Amino acid sequence: MTTPELFSSFNEARLLEGLNAQQREAVLYRGRALLIVAGAGSGKTSVLTKRIAHLLGMKEAWPSQILAITFTNKAAAEMRHRVRDLLGGEADGIWLKTFHSACVAILRRESERLGHDPNFTIYDSGDSRAIFKRLIKDLGADLHKLTPAGVSSVISNAKNELIDADEFARNADPTDPVQRAIASIYSSYQSELRRNNAFDFDDLIGETVHLFRAFPAVAAQYQRKFRHILVDEYQDTNHAQYALVRELTKPLPAEYADIDPRTGEIMQPASLTVVGDSDQSIYAFRGADIRNISEFEKDFAGAKTILLEQNYRSTNNILKAANAVIGNNFDRPNKNLWSDKGDGEKIVGYTGYSGHDEAQFIADEINDLHRAGVDYRDIAVFYRTNSQTRALEEIFIRSALPYRVVGGTKFYERAEIKDAFGYLVAISNRKDDLAIRRILNVPKRGIGDATETQIASYAEKNDLSVREVLSHVGEMGFGPKITGAVTQLADLLNELEAMIETSTVDEILRTALQRSGLLDALKASRDPQDEARVENLEELVNVAKEFQRNNPEGKLPDFLNEVALVAAADDIDDESGTVSLMTLHTAKGLEYDVVFLTGIEEGLLPHKMSFLVPGGTAEERRLFYVGITRARKKLHISLALSRSTFGETDSALPSRFLSEVPDELIAWRETGANRGGAPRQFRPSIADTTGYGNREEKPKTEWKGAISSVRNNEGLVLEVGDSIEHDDFGRGKVISIGGVAPRQTAEINFGSRGVKRLLVKVAPIKKL
Repeated sequence: MTTPELFSSFNEARLLEGLNAQQREAVLYRGRALLIVAGAGSGKTSVLTKRIAHLLGMKEAWPSQILAITFTNKAAAEMRHRVRDLLGGEADGIWLKTFHSACVAILRRESERLGHDPNFTIYDSGDSRAIFKRLIKDLGADLHKLTPAGVSSVISNAKNELIDADEFARNADPTDPVQRAIASIYSSYQSELRRNNAFDFDDLIGETVHLFRAFPAVAAQYQRKFRHILVDEYQDTNHAQYALVRELTKPLPAEYADIDPRTGEIMQPASLTVVGDSDQSIYAFRGADIRNISEFEKDFAGAKTILLEQNYRSTNNILKAANAVIGNNFDRPNKNLWSDKGDGEKIVGYTGYSGHDEAQFIADEINDLHRAGVDYRDIAVFYRTNSQTRALEEIFIRSALPYRVVGGTKFYERAEIKDAFGYLVAISNRKDDLAIRRILNVPKRGIGDATETQIASYAEKNDLSVREVLSHVGEMGFGPKITGAVTQLADLLNELEAMIETSTVDEILRTALQRSGLLDALKASRDPQDEARVENLEELVNVAKEFQRNNPEGKLPDFLNEVALVAAADDIDDESGTVSLMTLHTAKGLEYDVVFLTGIEEGLLPHKMSFLVPGGTAEERRLFYVGITRARKKLHISLALSRSTFGETDSALPSRFLSEVPDELIAWRETGANRGGAPRQFRPSIADTTGYGNREEKPKTEWKGAISSVRNNEGLVLEVGDSIEHDDFGRGKVISIGGVAPRQTAEINFGSRGVKRLLVKVAPIKKL
């Protein structure tokens, strides 16, 4: 093994160079327990890696005596890379792992004590859900509307609380058939895992804790091995992860204690260093317990706390806003982020008339920033719920902005949206077999793969469409349950098809969602993700209602054509990358030069569901804080006067969090109706619920930029100098052209409305 210069001739001064006083103290401190409260952008990864390097450089530990735990493989890889930069090959002996990978390594060595072969299989979520699907069917629990996703969520939460199947059954309400069913499934599931010599991901941590508690000699072995334990993102730990750390750091029983050769005294427990920020605890919905970090000093007597408050990411105006907002949460360390980067620009605030107006503002701003030299890859747009992407995606496509949805799926590519469209396509085009086959068993109606194959085979042999075969199901020899289910679907499709000429598109869609049971199945699910899927279907109803409002004579085929243009629009590539769209939860740990925080309204942020959960509003405030602190240079905050929910347009109120940002930090832009004219300063207030300032105009409930104005411009090719007319921006002149049809883009000067970059194929324009 090669010995790096730093390790062979350790230069402490060089290692500590560039650290501020608090970072330096965190690297040098020695004691049983240390909490490093690392504010956003305060350089925590550098502190962690240099603390490890200092321990090794001062010969206070061998690499194999250090266990450093992160939450993600990406974070572990980054830390490993930084440690290797400091120590070279010496870093290879460090246990630098995620919680799960550390537990796998331990269980591979010790699993025989738990009755498992060391070559056990690890089941992912897909494997587990396949088992749950079968167990639900075997038990007949589908009668209680239990779903694999919902059962998986309940059992996962139990495992994260270290509640095994027996304890779960003891705690189940004997009068509640759903709880009894889940308890039975939990027990059967664990039996199946054992028969298959398998663990699921939750078991990896829970079984390791059980191993240490059941076999003290094994626990002592690992307590003696790891003399220094470091945990990153400690505020995100759940109960099982907390218990694992406790087992590795508690005092050794006397019979297992070793004598420290340097002092001659009984060896003390491993030193524990945790890094985190209670202000960034945003994962309660998946089991994270903020008390693990807020009560650290109670759990570990004599613990030292060091605050890292100097921020190396953002300007002071951004940090002042973040500090002001998070200061409204109680029971938190009193820390105040600051930067030596200067005040920087004010935060840009904007209030649109609608979600589309808000999206158009964002697109215009991004176009201006890009023309000023900002790469698309340095820009991000954050939102609270995935359903908010629909308006953003439509406007971005029309504006020829390259984008990607990070950590999620584009709106029209989401499974629940495709399922809903399956019903609409099936009644619009009787020959579309793909659409029918998609919805045969969505939601679950007992029509399995074998039945689907038989139906498709019958259709092929008899030269029929699958839709036509549904009316002949009585001739195919199926049992009464399957025959009844298929007949019921056929009747529903006939009923929906009869509505095409007499009903609006949104009425047809509502009926399909309700009569099919698709919406009820998602609402009844215990899977938290299904709540978001319901919101996405509600947003799809908004799409249909906007189409009908702007196209009173439009029918279902027209609507499907319009949506197809948006959903299938060519991706636009740009050498400067793409704008990133993501939820606020996904944004944690990331940073961008320019950030747009959207939908800062009551019911969205804070989300309406948070009002029902103790501490929910405080967590939503932390989520807002996380969003603010992702911005390096420019921050935009936007909201709308009205939002559509399930096709109904309601007035929206500014988020209570907006009133917590000092007025002097925000420069409010003009509203949508005034864009292009003289700016009018505007400051929303949650106290003013009847209007926004002294504006003469009433909030618009319609906007021309809805999906209905997207049109097919196939064959339209523009040239520099051409005059055009845009539905929203009026007349303009083409000043530059990029690409070729069908991906041709055009920059058009609309005079007082500014210069817009549009995708010619779908922009609402005509050549004059």
